[in-house]
Amino acid sequence: QVQLVESGGGLVQAGGSLRLSCATSGIIFSSNVMGWYRQAPGAQRELVASITGGGVRNYVDSVKGRFTISIDNAKKTVYLQMNSLKPEDTAVYYCNTVQRSFRYDSWGQGTQVTVSS
Repeated sequence: QVQLVESGGGLVQAGGSLRLSCATSGIIFSSNVMGWYRQAPGAQRELVASITGGGVRNYVDSVKGRFTISIDNAKKTVYLQMNSLKPEDTAVYYCNTVQRSFRYDSWGQGTQVTVSS
């Protein structure tokens, strides 16, 4: 059974950094595209970073150069390193496979990131 547990969010000042973690089980990374998503107040959920089983990374333009997605296969954990944070990065962040993201019941609780001016 697939399980995804996000952690690492918090309150930071603009320009600061956070590292989010996604502990997983039941996922074969080589067969999936892992993604970090976020949902800001009043906005739709968006994919901000992804990594394929072959290690190819993609980012939404607004976070390029600031965020880095990575995987530790031994720990079965997906990370999102966030640097130079901006107030517009404030959102609840979720991890998921891109494949599962199309199912309404596939999401966990996420982790809150709040960036102050």
